[in-house]
Amino acid sequence: MAATLQPPTYHVLGDDPGPWPKILGSAGFQPIRGGAAGVVVIRRGSETHAEEWRARVEQGMFLVLEGESAIAETLGFRPTAKRVNAQSVREERVPHLSMVWEKAVELPIWTVPPDATVFAAERWTSAPLVAGVKLGRGGVLWMAVTPGAEGYERFPYLLQSLGDLGLATPFRSQRLWAFFDSSYRLRVDLDYFARRWRKAGIAGLQVAAWHFYDEPDSDFLKKLIEACHKEGILVYAWLELPHVSEKFWEQHPEWREKTALQQDAHLDWRKLINLTNRDAFAAVSAGVKNLLSKHDWDGVNLAELYFESLEGAANPARFTPMNADVQAEFRKLTGKDATREFGSREFLDYRRKLAQRQQLEWLDVIGGVRRSKPWLDLVVTHIDDQFDTRMKDLLGADAAGLLPLIEPRDVTFLIEDPATIWNLGPKRYPEIAAKYQPLTQRPNKLAIDINIVERYQDVYPTKQQTGTELFQLIHLASGAFARVALYFESSISREDEPWIGSAAAAVTGFEQRGEAMTITSRDGVGIPWTPGVSVTVNGHTSWPLRDGDTIWLPAGTHTIAPSTAGQTEPRLAGCNARLTSVAAGAKTLDLAYESSARAYCRLTGPMPKSMEVDGEPVALAVKQKMLVLPRGQHLVTLQYEH
Repeated sequence: MAATLQPPTYHVLGDDPGPWPKILGSAGFQPIRGGAAGVVVIRRGSETHAEEWRARVEQGMFLVLEGESAIAETLGFRPTAKRVNAQSVREERVPHLSMVWEKAVELPIWTVPPDATVFAAERWTSAPLVAGVKLGRGGVLWMAVTPGAEGYERFPYLLQSLGDLGLATPFRSQRLWAFFDSSYRLRVDLDYFARRWRKAGIAGLQVAAWHFYDEPDSDFLKKLIEACHKEGILVYAWLELPHVSEKFWEQHPEWREKTALQQDAHLDWRKLINLTNRDAFAAVSAGVKNLLSKHDWDGVNLAELYFESLEGAANPARFTPMNADVQAEFRKLTGKDATREFGSREFLDYRRKLAQRQQLEWLDVIGGVRRSKPWLDLVVTHIDDQFDTRMKDLLGADAAGLLPLIEPRDVTFLIEDPATIWNLGPKRYPEIAAKYQPLTQRPNKLAIDINIVERYQDVYPTKQQTGTELFQLIHLASGAFARVALYFESSISREDEPWIGSAAAAVTGFEQRGEAMTITSRDGVGIPWTPGVSVTVNGHTSWPLRDGDTIWLPAGTHTIAPSTAGQTEPRLAGCNARLTSVAAGAKTLDLAYESSARAYCRLTGPMPKSMEVDGEPVALAVKQKMLVLPRGQHLVTLQYEH
């Protein structure tokens, strides 16, 4: 396809595609049978004529080779008689990263072409394991051994290596959320990071609000929100009750939560406050309302409001809540001593109901703020207790009980998979989704949180998810849930950042005919396109959504192709809402969209003169070329002079 950067397609020669559909599919590449695929994989043992491939690569194709083959030898990748026992790997882009295979593999030591770039090598001998060469407009990526059944057991950075050779990401999404903790980003250029986040596909930032509980007029927070809004990024106040703040903990020892050993509940990083106590609740409620009223938040995330710990009653030193108010309430209800009964079925059931009661109580507090700020989106981050049912008793979680109660409040239910299952791999996300969808009438309000952190289990090849493993996590989660959140933005490596938006693009259908592509996406998608080249979308030449090298399509099925007609000037460079239709006239631009928070649309070209929302005139709200639209489902008409 002449107009796009490369065809977003791949083909694997032979009967067994191995892990390559998982690897390439995790970034959105689409399978086709032969033809003009953008990426072709020749697996070991797939016989083919070597001569024709070099010319195809020089014309722009990317060729992937596994191990020994005639084409590999022709290109200069040849095994020697020397051997190496490979298990510890040095990835040249991150040489200090610990990368270890679960099992060692004996391999030949290979010679590679003199102009090749070695991307990965055996750590102690520097024997090349992954290398590549650029040829004309394309490139060749070679590896000494198959990547493994899941696609990331040995070489997690194969997609990045193809990117180094010139392969572009195939599709783009701007629907990810990410958690943000300012303690990891002190004294940084917030405008720079906001641009980076938007480019990576992040549409919403969940900001650790407890850092600002005691300084609600924070200049840093104000600048952070302004920087994000300039890029069309939503900003949420992320609350971690019953942790309030460091200062609040120090000032109110009388309200500190207690463990079953009657110790102050300082567990991990959180310092827990007894919110069952009515005085403590009133004080914290006033502080939260003040913080939410001081800044231009787009939403609030009530996160992880249940009880410690993952060891449950088996570890009394970490088991909560065991404050005096809880003890008194349990005694009144049952006539029993909670300090002796905390591991009983009766207390665990009481504890679960108490967590649910507190969640609803705090949603009422936030709902009161929403009455004065109707644009606020509400999110509840809740530990999974349907896939890993142990969380019901360990943490007092009850998703099945809570979901029907919060549905009338228009709340996004953000499921966090517990640390106990972080080693299970990407396939768990569709399985988790299947557990929750029967529990709600609004599956479009279900979301998932991916924790990008070091895992305590034995996992290979890296302790923290990265490369293809991370892309598979995001890709499968994005297909199963309406929204995916990443914990947290500072743990996303610079090597992974350019690819996560492609991994999140939920493309459900693809067909290529000549230079035309027909693409079906659930939430809309961006298509890389050569700047300056005209385009038709569904046969129309006046397509209004374009941002530099990206054509943006709304949800549904659309056909995009290069055009010989003159290029029309775009009117929108992007929108963080879920667009369902777009139509441009000579003097109008119609947008149909849905958004759980305010929608931000980046205007380009001439500015509109007036606006209608659902047929009614509404005052234009434009700040620094960012059009602000109301939350909900709406039809907007922008009117231009010419």
